[in-house]
Amino acid sequence: MSTFGMKKSNLITREGYDTLERELRYLWKEERPRVTQQVADAAALGDRSENAEYIYGKKRLREIDRRVRFLTKRLEQLQIVYASPKQHGKVYFGAWVELEDEMGQQKNYRLVGPDEFDLRLDKLSIDSPLARALLGKSLDDEITVMTPAGEQWYLITAIRYSP
Repeated sequence: MSTFGMKKSNLITREGYDTLERELRYLWKEERPRVTQQVADAAALGDRSENAEYIYGKKRLREIDRRVRFLTKRLEQLQIVYASPKQHGKVYFGAWVELEDEMGQQKNYRLVGPDEFDLRLDKLSIDSPLARALLGKSLDDEITVMTPAGEQWYLITAIRYSP
């Protein structure tokens, strides 16, 4: 369950899946062995109770192990969604959507899974109210979305499925 009490969807783009897989591989094959060696080196120095490198290393290993467990489990649950030619002209998962708001400002978002959303990169979670309002809509459709600031209006000015 997400913070809002809604079930987190298991959809992901190919790029998002590959990114999570790379992170898991890096943590398991590079980061964990390096930190394990640092902990072993720090432990060899003697008193562990006041050994900051040892204490920090053990903490970092727990963080790595927790993330590795999460990623391993999550990657098994995820369903990669590929764009279909039938989708052209309509907004579905993976689409880049250009919107114009009431003030005439342009916004560009890609609808992605909750594991890959990043508003700094214009990646909007499919579970967000705006994305849900966009699903199935066409070019020049108008949508309204309830936000904390009140109702927002948008016009769909472009839809594409390539980067």
